[in-house]
Amino acid sequence: MAKIIVLGAGLVGRAIAVDLAKKHDTTSVDIDASALAALQKDFDIKTVQADLSDPAVIKKLVADFDLVVGAVPGFMGFATVKAVIEAGKNIVDISFFPEDAFELDALAKEKGVVAAVDCGVAPGMSNLILGYHNARMKIDRFRCYVGGLPQVRTKPYEYKAPFSPIDVIEEYTRPARLVENGAVVTKPALSEPEFLDFDDIGTLEAFNTDGLRTLLLTMDIPNMAEKTLRYPGHRELMAVFRDSGFFSRTPIDVDGANIRPIDVTTKLLFPAWKLEPGEEELTVMKIAVEGLENDQSKVYTYDLLDRTDAATQTSSMARTTGYACTAIANLVLDGGFAKPGINPPEFIGRDAGCYKKIFDYLEERGVHYHKQEKALDPKKSL
Repeated sequence: MAKIIVLGAGLVGRAIAVDLAKKHDTTSVDIDASALAALQKDFDIKTVQADLSDPAVIKKLVADFDLVVGAVPGFMGFATVKAVIEAGKNIVDISFFPEDAFELDALAKEKGVVAAVDCGVAPGMSNLILGYHNARMKIDRFRCYVGGLPQVRTKPYEYKAPFSPIDVIEEYTRPARLVENGAVVTKPALSEPEFLDFDDIGTLEAFNTDGLRTLLLTMDIPNMAEKTLRYPGHRELMAVFRDSGFFSRTPIDVDGANIRPIDVTTKLLFPAWKLEPGEEELTVMKIAVEGLENDQSKVYTYDLLDRTDAATQTSSMARTTGYACTAIANLVLDGGFAKPGINPPEFIGRDAGCYKKIFDYLEERGVHYHKQEKALDPKKSL
């Protein structure tokens, strides 16, 4: 039984700790005493209340553990991963921080640390899938469509977030980087909307967001894009908010007080976007990998539709993100993946054994990816 410490006890951090505690001696750390109390009450999980914004605190906390799992908010992620690496501990992280993780690669290699980053659903499983196929075929085109949505649409937003709205708004403001004809191009977030039909859901709207992340550096593929999925109408409303300045991080003077508009907006949106107790949500993802395999033009598609687990009241976002993370955590603990340095999931997916173990792990927990293979007419494209 390994000793694991999970930094962060939010929605996904909680699911991670609960899953790991089935097999390992697990400790959860957060500044929120109520979140920790709920964990300790219902599960065999040790808890520590601490301020994880302090790197010195993190180094002290992780000293006696075999593996660290990072589940802190994105703005704390880079500093947290750096502190764990400096402490010489392996880490599997889902914080999705905006900084370039490879800035820590030399440090991780120097310390002999395995640091797996972006280990969620997207980024995460999307990267793993692409890494697997990129090692086995010459890929020309990669598309990922993904979104987390409330099961019931409610006007005017037709959206709810299982986490802080500020993390969602980041997707709507950060310019989107895509790869077109071999060149990285930048387009506005929310741009190039398109409609896709999904069984059991209906029509969703996809738009550009900056989701390729490490793939821009690790993959030599001429055409790549990730788009976020929402119910139709949400994108247009968010574009109005953004263009009107409600998402601005530049302070404005309001009766002598300097206030960032985004801080007011998120305060107002938080209660409107919060999932009610027992309210169900879903995760939907479609991935297409197209290229040449053994001189044959092929497309591989992966489809995911996951819903809240009614029996345990574990949200779909926590399941699809958290269990991908715990699958990789167990892989690192078992020595199935032991490459020092910064390792996004596309590095892990290169190995067929790792790829299979992760998908098997998710299947055991009811997270089902439906994979299809189709030969293409070389004159046609998906």
